[in-house]
Amino acid sequence: MRVETTKINGLLILHPQIFGDERGWFMESFNQQHFESVLAGLNLPIPAFVQDNHSLSQKGVLRGLHYQKAPYAQGKLVRVVQGRAWDVAVDIRPESETYGEWVGVELSAENKTIFWIPEGFAHGFIALEEDTQFLYKTTNYYNKESEASIVWNDPTLAIKWPLEQVGEVLVSEKDKKAIVFSLAEIF
Repeated sequence: MRVETTKINGLLILHPQIFGDERGWFMESFNQQHFESVLAGLNLPIPAFVQDNHSLSQKGVLRGLHYQKAPYAQGKLVRVVQGRAWDVAVDIRPESETYGEWVGVELSAENKTIFWIPEGFAHGFIALEEDTQFLYKTTNYYNKESEASIVWNDPTLAIKWPLEQVGEVLVSEKDKKAIVFSLAEIF
């Protein structure tokens, strides 16, 4: 597995090794030992995963920017197994040198890229194709009382969503009521 660091410490883009021939392909999508070794080599905390989630989104569906406040903050290991999505993580750690900065990466069934988003980040994605299936492992259980959202098109964050690829953006009622970054209750 090739590991790509990003401009924000802790966010990693993982490129698994694919073994393929005329019959199809095989990849190891997760290996705890290898993941721990990668994080330890980068002097990053090693999480324990407790929950897996799976979502289906139609083209143009935008989910986020979601996070859970402490003590229920979640790290997420995310990938797309069908379709394509533009995935974004925003640093919401107040003490971080990159507070308020974001990283975006295309995840798809074709590229099989995996994105590691540790605790301390808001997360969102937009489906770039119909029937996009998104899988993610989390380091903490979902807790409704600690969930929070930052509006996806916050002008301060200025996330460059690939809107030209989707046409109409579809956002849930809950996400339409999300607050701006400057008013977000962060950890």
